[in-house]
Amino acid sequence: MEYSVVIPVYNEVGNVRILHERLVKVMKRLRKKFEIVFVDDGSRDGTYQELLKLSPVTIIRFRKNFGQTAAMSAGFEHAKGRLIVYMDGDLQNDPEDIPRLIRRMKETNADMVTGWRKHRKDSFLKRLFSRFANSFRNLLIRDPVHDSGCSLKVFKKECFDDLDLIGEMHRYIPALLGWKGFSIAELPVKHYPRHSGKTKYGAKRLLKGLIDLISVWFWRKFSGRPLHIFGGIGILLGSIGFILAYITLILKIVNNIDLSSSFLPYLSIFLVILGVQFFVSGILADIAIKTYYRAGKTHNYNIRQITTNP
Repeated sequence: MEYSVVIPVYNEVGNVRILHERLVKVMKRLRKKFEIVFVDDGSRDGTYQELLKLSPVTIIRFRKNFGQTAAMSAGFEHAKGRLIVYMDGDLQNDPEDIPRLIRRMKETNADMVTGWRKHRKDSFLKRLFSRFANSFRNLLIRDPVHDSGCSLKVFKKECFDDLDLIGEMHRYIPALLGWKGFSIAELPVKHYPRHSGKTKYGAKRLLKGLIDLISVWFWRKFSGRPLHIFGGIGILLGSIGFILAYITLILKIVNNIDLSSSFLPYLSIFLVILGVQFFVSGILADIAIKTYYRAGKTHNYNIRQITTNP
């Protein structure tokens, strides 16, 4: 198998047939063996029933809605192609750009090629949210591409051999792959208004993405050297505790002040214990979750059924 086209869909009943027809025409022109993999992320509008009418297609159906990152993870894991083409199911990207991205990959010998929506056709509010998120992302992780939010991408299969995709991590794939040493290229692509259905992008999803961005930044910066962060916090809180203790001693010994009812001794101990406990617990939990998924004991999704129509 040369190419796998992976498309997560959630309530896209009005788009999947049209997208499939366009994809089949484009992929056949490449004259290589290909598969089209739709991941139905718990759709409730008849998307799955519409997918069953298509051919050729492989349908991975989730038991419920687990989110775009989980759908991507399932699609990539089950893809058989040497190259993986990824795109959304909303018809905002043009399948005709796929051969251009593949040529770009061959010309640059890149491990990943991502589309760049120079002229976006989204609503003003969506573009505003995206611009804010891009600015924050570049501030923290210095994203190596102009438009990491563009869904149209081509990857070599080995990009996902050791890549954890949980939460809303799909939007940070270029940064994650760049940190692992994979080469990345980009190419301007066409972008269209949504054909039908409703966008899944909003303030709630933006907030989740920003929280995961902080996790990505922390993981990159400190996962290989946890003593730096733990030691830094320990020194900072220990210093604060020492200063408070010193002040307490001065007040008691020099000024002979009764501190039996004072909050200072307890505050120094409380801040040190509480701060270290909460922060370390959060980091250990994050590391434990990623280790759990990486060990292959479970996934962040649950598949109800896999159907293949040749």
